[in-house]
Amino acid sequence: MKASRVYNFSAGPGMLPLPVLQRAEGELLGLPGMGMSVLEISHRSEPFERILSSAQNNLRALLDLPPDYRILFLQGGATLQFSMVPMNLLRGTGKRADYVVAGTWGEKAVTEAHREGEVRVLWDGETDEFTRMPRRDEWQPDPEAAYVHITSNETIQGLQLQWDPDAAPAPLVCDMSSDFLSRPIAAESYSLIYAGAQKNAGPAGVTVVIVREELLERVPAGLHTMLDYGVHAAKDSMHNTPPVFSIYMVHLVTEWLLQEIGGLRKMAAINAEKAALLYRVIDESDGFYSGHAQPDSRSRMNVTWRMADSNLGPLFVEQARARGMHNLKGHRSVGGLRASIYNAMPLAGVRALRDFMLEFQGEHGP
Repeated sequence: MKASRVYNFSAGPGMLPLPVLQRAEGELLGLPGMGMSVLEISHRSEPFERILSSAQNNLRALLDLPPDYRILFLQGGATLQFSMVPMNLLRGTGKRADYVVAGTWGEKAVTEAHREGEVRVLWDGETDEFTRMPRRDEWQPDPEAAYVHITSNETIQGLQLQWDPDAAPAPLVCDMSSDFLSRPIAAESYSLIYAGAQKNAGPAGVTVVIVREELLERVPAGLHTMLDYGVHAAKDSMHNTPPVFSIYMVHLVTEWLLQEIGGLRKMAAINAEKAALLYRVIDESDGFYSGHAQPDSRSRMNVTWRMADSNLGPLFVEQARARGMHNLKGHRSVGGLRASIYNAMPLAGVRALRDFMLEFQGEHGP
C-alpha cells in the first residue's frame, strides 16, 4: 500500500481494491480513446453501454446466474429496497410476506413492509439479543407467502447466515448488501437479491438488484415510475440518468474479482482466512475480548467484539488509529468494537490488527 493509505475497517463505505483505484485514477481524466472522463460521458453513449454490459456480464459470471435473471443498477441504497420490494411483490396480492429479523437491517425492512400489506415475522433474533442467525430447524417459511425476506449478513451485530436458505415455492428475497460477492451462492434459490455496492462491489451511489424475470410479471399497475422494477428492467436501468461513475466502478471491481482474484470461491477462501485470524485472538484471549455473535453465526465480513473492561475501548480505537487502522469503533447501538474486513481489505491489514490486539492484551490484560 502507498504510505499515505490506511487500513479502513469501516462498515461502509468500505475499502476498494487498490488496483481498481489505480486504474480509475489513470482513466479519470479520459477513458481510453474517448478524450473525456467517465464522469462526463453520456449514459446513452456507446462507451457507457459497453461499461454497463460488462458489469452485468461480470456479475453473471461471478454468481453463475441462470439466464432468466435481470440485473438492475438502481439508486437509493438498500434502504429504498426495503420499500420497493413490498411495493412490487406484496401490494395488492392478498397474501402476507414472511420476514426474518436477525438484526438492525431486518428490523428496518419489516417496518417498511408493514406499509404495503400483511407481514409475519418468521423468526426473530431479539430474544437472543441479536447474537445469532436462525438455524435450519427454525426455518419454516409459509409456502403460500408473497415472498420470504432474509438479510444474509447483519453488519451492525456481526452476524452471517452460514447455510443456504430455500423458500420454494415462495419467492426468496435477500438483502445481501454486506456480503454480496464475498462467497459463492446458490443463485437459483433466490428470486430477488439486492445489495448496496459500498461494501464489496463498488462505491456508494448504486444498488444492484438481481431479479428473476417471472417476478416482474407480478408487479402491480400504478406504481410510481421510478419505484417499478418493470420500468427499470424494460429500460435496462436507464429510464433516467443512472449513477454512471458508480456503475463504472462496479465494472472495475467485478473485473478484479474475476481476473485477479479468480472468482468467488477463491475470494471466499481469502475472507475465511482473514476472519479466522481475528476470531482466534478473541477465542484465545481468556475473556479479555469476547465476541458478540454466537460461533455458528459469526460474520466473515464484520467481526464484532467487546472487552472485559469496556473503558479500554476508546484507548484501543485511538492507538489503533495511530498505527493506521481506522474506524474500529462499534456501532452506537451495540457498542464495543467492529472490524469490517470486506473483500478489498488485504490480509496484511488483518494481520496488523491481529498483532495489535495481541499486543494490547499483553499491555492491559491481567
